[in-house]
Amino acid sequence: MTSPETGGDRLKVVTKLTSSLRQELKVRAALHGLDMQYAVEAGIIAWRGLGSNLPPVDTTGSETYSTFLPEELWNGFRSDVRTRGVSLTQGLSQAITLWLDTNPVPEVKRPAIVRRIVVCNQKGGVGKTAITAGLGEALAEDPAALVPVRVSKHFAALLEDEDSTNDPLALEDLPGLGQRVLLVDFDPQGHLTKQLGHEPLAMDGDSLTNHMAGDAKGELSDLIVAVGENHFGDRLHLLPACTDAFLLDVRLASVRARESALERALRAVEADYDVILIDCPPSLGLSMDAASYYGRRRDNEAAGNSGVLIVVQAEDSSADAYGLLTSQIEDMRGDLAIDIDYLGLVVNHYDARRGYIATSSLQSWMDIKDPRIVGVIGDLKEQKEAVRAKRPLLAYAPRCEQSVALRALAREISK
Repeated sequence: MTSPETGGDRLKVVTKLTSSLRQELKVRAALHGLDMQYAVEAGIIAWRGLGSNLPPVDTTGSETYSTFLPEELWNGFRSDVRTRGVSLTQGLSQAITLWLDTNPVPEVKRPAIVRRIVVCNQKGGVGKTAITAGLGEALAEDPAALVPVRVSKHFAALLEDEDSTNDPLALEDLPGLGQRVLLVDFDPQGHLTKQLGHEPLAMDGDSLTNHMAGDAKGELSDLIVAVGENHFGDRLHLLPACTDAFLLDVRLASVRARESALERALRAVEADYDVILIDCPPSLGLSMDAASYYGRRRDNEAAGNSGVLIVVQAEDSSADAYGLLTSQIEDMRGDLAIDIDYLGLVVNHYDARRGYIATSSLQSWMDIKDPRIVGVIGDLKEQKEAVRAKRPLLAYAPRCEQSVALRALAREISK
């Protein structure tokens, strides 16, 4: 059965296909940046060019499937399946399988220099930990699976319509980014560690603090644990916190070149990852200096590959804390003659229903321009539920509004 496609020279073709083959086609076409109809077209052309039949494909449970194909190609294909003595469903399944076999999952592009993202704000309670975890999760999702992403985000719409983020037309299914990610819990309170279902490191054992202070008791890699969710494969890891980090500033005071202490500690594991995210404590002490220095632009590193990501809220006290943090970063830039890039601002816990205070504050953040807003994350229940369940948000509620927004953030800072 066919019907003309409106405004084009392609026919709407209605046939049958198994749900598993259809899903694999959908994912693979997206991975190669193709509309499904063009993948099917390429598969049919290749199938028709073969000199013999392919092995039969299991078509048990096939369901109605429609696509758009050039009329001449479709008519020729129907003639060929009759000549080869196979059903239309079997011929189409063979053609799609052939295309899948000749178009494997593309290799994930790895950065030449490991990305180092320092998630910070000296004000507590703004949600740095949730953003660190969610961003890392979004970067590590399966590159061979499709996930919903808000690819066209207009922040101004948030000021006009609190329900604008629920517009399904703003969503698109895209492949996961497939990055190898290390989350570093640099906060002695250990919220990131606990949220992901792990326990802080024991005080009498080894820790990141010991490695930074020159008192390591073993290999840093031995402290790293996997975030055990199939959703991320083995791509998402965590360096847990230890409460000895409360003493980090005191211990760093006597360390040579203390601003590079975090870099010296993490260098040992950088080759294993594409991205390292630092969940900073609410502090402006020596530990923040070390984190900022770690995010500086290295020799031959492209601008914006690494840097600081500042989490704020749409309220006034966040603005005061932001000023103190940026002053510290600017002082370090000048004193050490280094480049520290601002990756952007993330406005977290945003809720337009709070009225003028929230909307006017968001406008104030938008007016800054540099650094620009790269994400607006709503204050919704799924994040709190995931924390209670001690599970990653994007595994606990992969299609919720916050998960969608965090994927948009991951892609925005990866441009």
